[in-house]
Amino acid sequence: MDRRALSRILAFAAALAAGRADAQFFEGFDTPAAAAGWEFFSGDGQATVQFAPGGDGYASILVDATRDRRNVWWALIKREVSAGMDLGELGPGGHELRIEARIRVSHAPRRVNLHLNTQRTTDFHTHLMEFDIPDTDRWHTISMTTRDFDARAGDTVFAQLALMDWGRESYRVDVDYLKVDMVDPARAVPDLGEPVPYHPPIPAPATFGHVVRVAEDAVIDLAHPDANLHDWSVQEGSARKRVLTVNGSLVSILRFDLSALRGRRVTGSGLLELTTHSVSRPAAERKDFGLVRVVEILGGDPRWLRDTVTADSLCRGRRFEEILNGQMIIDWPVTEGDGNRTFFTISRPVLQRLIDGRTLGLALVPLGSIDASFHASQPGADPLAARLLFNVDD
Repeated sequence: MDRRALSRILAFAAALAAGRADAQFFEGFDTPAAAAGWEFFSGDGQATVQFAPGGDGYASILVDATRDRRNVWWALIKREVSAGMDLGELGPGGHELRIEARIRVSHAPRRVNLHLNTQRTTDFHTHLMEFDIPDTDRWHTISMTTRDFDARAGDTVFAQLALMDWGRESYRVDVDYLKVDMVDPARAVPDLGEPVPYHPPIPAPATFGHVVRVAEDAVIDLAHPDANLHDWSVQEGSARKRVLTVNGSLVSILRFDLSALRGRRVTGSGLLELTTHSVSRPAAERKDFGLVRVVEILGGDPRWLRDTVTADSLCRGRRFEEILNGQMIIDWPVTEGDGNRTFFTISRPVLQRLIDGRTLGLALVPLGSIDASFHASQPGADPLAARLLFNVDD
């Protein structure tokens, strides 16, 4: 028995455990014509998308983002899945919908998202969950169960699988199958995969058991890659004070010493805390503009030091974009005013990669026009330095 057949049997067993013996909707992409029933489209950037049979019983989402400028694009496949469903079973105290897919990705780590909506949906961030896919050589099964899904008799339910902001290259997501079931939430099995809530509420800092101050922080200049900016600072009275700046050519990089936690498992998402020094940006709010983007550093020099690091030395002969994860962790507005704090949500998988040493640090880059400076670390106990806040298993 091959692995795909075994996966199908396990999926059917999961449906049985969830209280449904029949899949309400199932597409196995076993024939070239199967992909033809799906809509596919992209938006926000200059990426283009195709959805086509990939061979060997799966279909492939193909994205070309090589002409994209700002890496704010999204691309998705979508299909109506409610034919034959009794949507009257949904509602408070009733059944929910569970969407499940088995996928393989061309670049990792990357996130995809699953989403369910109807023709009446206006908030497309509800009933959506992102999933962190850690590698390119394995198939991964991911699923999401709705909570209080608003669908009524006569509505049309749509299922979506999407990728967003993966970078400025060409990408592929292979889809072995996608299924949607109506389940009893009291009996449903746990969802599958590594879920990452989309822009979750920011918890109180006091809820985190571990607070780790940045070990090294520095500014590098992509326009002057051989310059060391260990003394990047502002004049305050009679003294100069180090700051971390993010603008069109300046990038701030952060490295944390988490070696004491190696082998521990992170629980839940955490926070990156930065303290504002000053911000210049457009006065009017603009979509995906004037924000700071937090990105994983996956390659380059793992032991760079502020006093010697340059863009060139950090990258070790590679382009800066090549040592970063092409998909950001999060984009977020900076809280203005000297001394105010900005909290960036850092997902559980990213924190785990930091503790495990697979992610070497974090980079702060601009999204759109912004000039933001944050308080850098100073000698001694420094309450304004960047900090990571998170929890681990006891």
